[in-house]
Amino acid sequence: MHTIDELREMIRRELEKKEYAGEPRSLYDPIIYMLEDGGKRLRPLLALLAYNLYRDDVEKALKPAIGIEIFHNYTLLHDDVMDNARLRRGRLTVHKKWNRNVAILSGDAAAITAYRYIEYCDDRYLRRGIDGFNQVAMDVCRGQQYDMEFETRDDVSEEEYLKMIHLKTSVLIAGSLRHGALIAGAPEEDCAALYELGGFLGQAFQLQDDYLDVYGDVNEFGKSIGGDIVTNKKSYLLVKALELARAEKGKTWQELTRWLATKDCEPKKKIRAVTALYDRLNVGELTQQKISDYIRESRESLDRLSVKEEFKEVFREVVRELTERKK
Repeated sequence: MHTIDELREMIRRELEKKEYAGEPRSLYDPIIYMLEDGGKRLRPLLALLAYNLYRDDVEKALKPAIGIEIFHNYTLLHDDVMDNARLRRGRLTVHKKWNRNVAILSGDAAAITAYRYIEYCDDRYLRRGIDGFNQVAMDVCRGQQYDMEFETRDDVSEEEYLKMIHLKTSVLIAGSLRHGALIAGAPEEDCAALYELGGFLGQAFQLQDDYLDVYGDVNEFGKSIGGDIVTNKKSYLLVKALELARAEKGKTWQELTRWLATKDCEPKKKIRAVTALYDRLNVGELTQQKISDYIRESRESLDRLSVKEEFKEVFREVVRELTERKK
């Protein structure tokens, strides 16, 4: 079985071919731009790992894996337009570097390109592969809609938040694993177990992001700490803090709602104040416990796979890398 580093190098080389590029350049250059800045490239890696559990010819799975990465970046591109975000991974977003019309149209072209790549598989797997990916794509849209609706609500429950991140983030991670296994001809029960594993892993991944935005080391995290607090973004920590403080209806609730209503203040002051309230409510530790629960469940799903134990160890390495990360 290939190592993680070997698979990452294969992904890098495949992306560098830029076979999706064409004319007019103004349509394709933004796609090249959004793919060339790296990122974790987690989803194509997982697709190749899942494929490699059952077959050695991973080169045959490269294009579908790249297709999933293109689709992921397409969703980020359109998210940035909806959020009017200025930066993505430390660089100008496509709609800021070009304009909104270019971003929308190039995003559409990226989505079409993604499907063209995902279709690279044996005909016997094509129908199931496309059906599965369509389900994932629609779930991502549902998750984004929930996320937008949550922006104007202060009564989002923990259950609602976890459902939203499952749809918006986790299903694409889960779908990457399932797709890789499917086009390798894996048993149906293994495809299901890998999808479940990816769902749990995606939940842990997103909650770790939420946690690091508040409690991460700025030197390791790679971006400013407290961005979610400044913008009142619904994170697991905020949702949990609101739930706990609302139940008390005391001083903490009054302070938290006052800070959420504060529009013009020095960001560092708000970050310090809200973080102190999080500390008082113990939401940092509660988030870490939830992450641990998802990691445990992902390992239980991994144990059910009908593959060699040494192959499972590569997946355990991925789980450790993702859930112990500091950025």
